[in-house]
Amino acid sequence: NMVMPLAQVSILIHRLLSMFVHIVHTMCLYVCVHPHLTSSELIHSRSVVPFVGSSEGQRFETVLLDEERSRLLLGAKDHIYLLDPDDLNKHPKKLSWPAPRDRVDMCILAGKNPLTECANFIRVLHSYNRSHVYACGTGAFHPTCAFLEVKGHKEDSWLHLHSNTVESGRLKCPFDPHQPFASVLTDQYLYAGTASDFLGKDSTFSRSLGPPPDQQYIRTDISEDYWINEGKFIFAHPIADTYNPDDDKIYFFFREASRDGSTTDKSVLSRVARICRNDVGGLRSLTNKWTTFLKARLVCSIPVPDGVDTHFDELQDIFLLPSRDERNPMVYGVFTTTSSIFRGSAVCVYNMEDIRAVFNGPYAHKEGPDHRWVEYEDRIPYPRPGTCPSRTYDPHIKTTKDFPDEVISFIRLHPLMYRSVHPMTGRPIFTRINTEYRLTQIVVDQVAAEDGQYAVMFLGTDMGSVLKVVSITQENWSTEEIILEELQVFKSPSAILNMEISSKQQQLFVGGSDGLVQVSLHRCHIYGQGCAECCLARDPYCAWDGTQCSRYIPASKRRARRQDIKHGDPSSHCWDTEDGKEAYEKVLYGVESNSSFLECVSKSQQALIRWFILKPGADQRQEIKPDERVLITERGLLIRWLQRSDAGSYFCTSQEHSFTRTLLHLSLHVLDRGQIQAHQPATRESSDNPPVTEPRQRYKDYLRRLSVPVRSLDEYCETLWHKEKKQKQKGKWKHVQELRKSRNRRHH
Repeated sequence: NMVMPLAQVSILIHRLLSMFVHIVHTMCLYVCVHPHLTSSELIHSRSVVPFVGSSEGQRFETVLLDEERSRLLLGAKDHIYLLDPDDLNKHPKKLSWPAPRDRVDMCILAGKNPLTECANFIRVLHSYNRSHVYACGTGAFHPTCAFLEVKGHKEDSWLHLHSNTVESGRLKCPFDPHQPFASVLTDQYLYAGTASDFLGKDSTFSRSLGPPPDQQYIRTDISEDYWINEGKFIFAHPIADTYNPDDDKIYFFFREASRDGSTTDKSVLSRVARICRNDVGGLRSLTNKWTTFLKARLVCSIPVPDGVDTHFDELQDIFLLPSRDERNPMVYGVFTTTSSIFRGSAVCVYNMEDIRAVFNGPYAHKEGPDHRWVEYEDRIPYPRPGTCPSRTYDPHIKTTKDFPDEVISFIRLHPLMYRSVHPMTGRPIFTRINTEYRLTQIVVDQVAAEDGQYAVMFLGTDMGSVLKVVSITQENWSTEEIILEELQVFKSPSAILNMEISSKQQQLFVGGSDGLVQVSLHRCHIYGQGCAECCLARDPYCAWDGTQCSRYIPASKRRARRQDIKHGDPSSHCWDTEDGKEAYEKVLYGVESNSSFLECVSKSQQALIRWFILKPGADQRQEIKPDERVLITERGLLIRWLQRSDAGSYFCTSQEHSFTRTLLHLSLHVLDRGQIQAHQPATRESSDNPPVTEPRQRYKDYLRRLSVPVRSLDEYCETLWHKEKKQKQKGKWKHVQELRKSRNRRHH
């Protein structure tokens, strides 16, 4: 109960004001903006480089990355950009390709939006040869395609549109710029899945272009019940099935509306389909139609004991991760749920051998519109429907036009396989349930670490963020999901439309509705300054090199490379990780009845933070449990209103697996509020001089702001900002009054 000297009061005021500012700039920004690395933080650290040509509504959805020629083509609204992937903003080139004025007017008359629909949104960019690119745009709901030529090298390169090659983009490019779409160009043939009409009713997978004289369209049959019904195409890619090139196929992935035979209700199902690359169509009923088209259901679900699985039915994106065998890439798929009960996203991984096994299995059969799909058990015609024509298989069947009529009739009514394709692990390797965002995009990088190879997933969301995730398979074949980072790459929460990864450059190119950004694949420096924190992060890109957490390079000759991705156990890898090692003690002063914030953040996203207190005179510290007065957040401990009994030593510990470490040791002193306010001298004010604001007056203002306990951190931030806004308005009004007084004095 001793009265504090004035010097100590000044020091206390300074510390409390510093704490107050710290609360505002850490808690408010953290809670109200984003829980992880924000766009401004990433740009400031040079982990993200925005393309300066970005602007609102440009819709940067189409990206063509050519690492061999070191160029990046970017399709946007009415423009195509030619960029240097090493430096997006170094001498960018821009080609203007707007839709004709009459097409724009017709689009507007049809009731479409003039800003977001009635323009030429570039949706197709494919390398045709070393110097030419095939490009298509929506053309204000009148799709158009043409050849582009890339001339020159590096800084001297430029784009040229060959006007004599402009042609219709129907069956090559969507009419609607917002419609899901997939295409691939191989051997001068363009395979595309899109709607073939203005209204978007007829969805088809087709082939066009090709060397002369094979320039005819081949497409799926218009059959609502059997082939493709309201399809939304996601991805297409050529994959060799055997060592015989005649067996090469185009695999494509889509989702469609599907009716069960017993009901008229529609459900959304995800599909994988394939056609033979040497399919030239059939005769009679399948003239200019695929004769080898087969499809199967792609299942991504969480099995439950009662047998009613939780399904993620809406396929959003596909990524093929190459393996040593080019015929067997790993298939990564992002799915969302159509459930009205909960929001959710999942990532499932499939094996190409399992997909082929389903296509080699039984067919599904449907006798009539009121019957369910059942397994087809009758005789299957020869050659097996879906088989590619090959002279080594049957010399009499040289092309698909040589197929017997019974093969054509069978595959026209039986394109669906009876069995479904299930993920390798039997369940998703990553899920997000009831979050504010949904997963929409995926790219995967195969990373070599000290204890093996790891697939690091970069998952784009519809809120403009990227999740960096690794799924670790343990010895018992269980999988562990680890979110390494969550990056808010765009300032506004808009959906990510496209992602391209460059393992060579260690960069990720992310396109959205308002811009393009270049993102570094790793930020090892954020994992702290110690070996333990670097090891606990479990980032395959990073390892402790003896002095800092830096990029792990397998071929490096450095001996002291410490890393443990599978278990994240620093006790066997680092010398500075004794359990119970105490952190440097800090001192903090608080005032009774006011709020106090104790910040403590672990560099590891997977660590469990626990708080303990050792009260004066006690022999053992106790764990702090949250209640209506004490709030434990991801950034620290918030005591909403202090009591004298809160004084003591606070310990913030990080626990991960069997490793425990003290991150913060803080001694909190609680001061009596009445004594502080009793020794506050009044501010000096005279008629000749303006008021003098002492540190004590600033502290009184601080007390007023924190005197009323808040119910939540959001309310805390809102109260503070509301107060500051009122002060600014008051200052402006005072300034206006002074101007009026000055004007009146001059008038008199």
